[in-house]
This record gives sequence, structure tokens and C-alpha cells, in this order.
Amino acid sequence: MEILLPLMIGTLFSVSLYFILHRHLFKLIIGLILFGLSTNLFLFVVGGLTRGGVAIIAQNKTTIPPESYADPVPQALLLTAIVIGFGIQAFAIVLIRRVYRAFKSNNLDDLRKMEIKE
Repeated sequence: MEILLPLMIGTLFSVSLYFILHRHLFKLIIGLILFGLSTNLFLFVVGGLTRGGVAIIAQNKTTIPPESYADPVPQALLLTAIVIGFGIQAFAIVLIRRVYRAFKSNNLDDLRKMEIKE
């Protein structure tokens, strides 16, 4: 499991970069979505994965417990990042729809040559 997660994260990063470099808006948005997901997964893995471990240390303990525990700060930040990412994805989908209706194309090279038709 510890070898599989970095390989999966690297694969997601490479696939997202491949999609971002395409000339179609739809593939660009899919690449951005995958990039956000792989970044979230990377931060989650760096924060520590533990099963059954409590993220809160008791107040009366003066030393750090010997068993591993999950860090709650990356988890809280990732929840915020997921919500913000969802909002950006929704905006990007609406933007693609509007651009396609206005220009009848989703190719970035074609969009540079066109003018607004309204």
C-alpha cells in the first residue's frame, strides 16, 4: 500500500498534465480536475494515513504517544480544498458551455482566431 499510493499519485499528476497540454477546453478542465484530486491525495498521504488511530491526543498526557496517529491539520485543509475545487470546477464547466455557445468551438487555436458573435 505504501508503494502503490505514490505510484498512483504520480500517474494522476502525469495524466492531468497530459490533459492540461491539450488544445480542447473540455480536456483542459478534466486535466485541472485530476490535478486537484492528485494534489489532495498527495497532501493526504503526506499528512499520514493510519487506521483506527485517533487524531486527538489526551490533555493529561505529557509525551507524544508511541503509536502512530493521523495529523488533523492536513485533513481539515483538504476538506476546504475539496469544497473550493468543486466550486472552481462548476464555474469552469459553465464557462466552457458559454464559450461553446458563443463560438461554436472548444479548440483553443480556433478561439484565438475568432471574434465574439453576439
